[in-house]
Amino acid sequence: MKKRTFLKLSSAVLTGAAFAPLTGCTMEKSKEPIKNWAGNLTYSTSNVFEPSTVEEVQDTIKKCSKLRAQGTRHCFNRIADSDANLLSSRKLTEVSSIDRAANRITVGGGIRYGDLCKQLDSQGFAIHNLASLPHISIAGACATATHGSGIKNGNLATAVSGIEFVSGKGELVSLTREKDGEIFNGAVVALGALGVITKVTLDLKPSFSVRQDVYLNLPVSQLEEHFDEIMGSGYSVSLFTDWQTENVNQVWIKREVKQGESFQAEPTFFGAALSTRNVHPIIEISAENCTDQMGVPGPWYERLPHFKLDFTPSSGEELQAEYFVPREKAYEAIKAVETLRQELKSLLMITEIRCIEADDLWMSMSYHRPSVAIHFTLKQDVEGVASLLPKIEEKLTPFDVRPHWGKLFTVPPAVLQTRYERFQDFVDLMRRYDPDGKFVNPFMSQNVLGSVS
Repeated sequence: MKKRTFLKLSSAVLTGAAFAPLTGCTMEKSKEPIKNWAGNLTYSTSNVFEPSTVEEVQDTIKKCSKLRAQGTRHCFNRIADSDANLLSSRKLTEVSSIDRAANRITVGGGIRYGDLCKQLDSQGFAIHNLASLPHISIAGACATATHGSGIKNGNLATAVSGIEFVSGKGELVSLTREKDGEIFNGAVVALGALGVITKVTLDLKPSFSVRQDVYLNLPVSQLEEHFDEIMGSGYSVSLFTDWQTENVNQVWIKREVKQGESFQAEPTFFGAALSTRNVHPIIEISAENCTDQMGVPGPWYERLPHFKLDFTPSSGEELQAEYFVPREKAYEAIKAVETLRQELKSLLMITEIRCIEADDLWMSMSYHRPSVAIHFTLKQDVEGVASLLPKIEEKLTPFDVRPHWGKLFTVPPAVLQTRYERFQDFVDLMRRYDPDGKFVNPFMSQNVLGSVS
């Protein structure tokens, strides 16, 4: 992708289109430009509908010729943008009773993980994993295959056993893992292209406790022979690096605490030293907003994320990109990125490296391959990042890299589409549930529909 195209997709303000007034749900026309949480992206319309019932979602979709669904606005690109109308899931937060026989719960697609988790834990249940931030909505996170970490943990969408959405025709569609098989696998990570997700059914597990220990300055050389051992040393493990030395800056190890089990963290870990204080992934920043470390046990939902729910990210003044490679190629991919040390120095805030188990969801970045995600938190220098990302992507090309759908990337559509075995099947699914292209926006036109049959 050329720099001009990148700038257009990441920061430009497009012209808003006219819309027809609707009845049945609240429409808020913002007086101020609507931005994502990091502030790098201004949405292309201020027309935002906020339905609170399924019927209102259906009514809105039937009367709009174009629209896109929005969750908590944590995407860094224009995947959730529209120049006509936006439909917010903010009020779709109904929570059903837990099905204790099936260990499942059905919730409104707009509820945030952090808000649901407290309710689940109070009843003795948990979700298998969480992302770094608990502030994101369930529907939005699953639609983009957002993830946590752990060699044995699939992304957040792998906990979905059922979905309900309103299609482009305004029809209510319900799909389940057991009943709908491959169609279900194609519809869970749907990039907002099949319809507006109104309800999600999640698999649950018994509530559990987690402790978090941090080690400092892990020699990168240890990753060559011990990568799987290091990343498998806890329930969830993250590496943080700025690429500027021969060490990984920090290793965050989140271990499950079994009742009655005694555990003492070792003072060293593959050459890294146990931290004697709580730290932020960027060491110079206060750890006040980070989840508790130092081996202090706590409920799963207060340890699996890196940041506390009561710390709400506002204008993060950052850009994010993330790339997925096969786990067996992790060390080679890390060494490839390391060659960009000087280019990264002026733009990078921190990189996080995590593992994600393989899954069967067609458009997941971990589809049919255990993966390693290399995440870049970058300074909000749009032109600088536009120049940097193609260099990162070139280094990772030999590893069949897949970019995160909700982050910034410049991988050409023709290349991107070859990275997904079921790509054409997904396009066929789009045409089945949205035959008029009601949910197609410029991002989808370029990256998903461009050059396909």
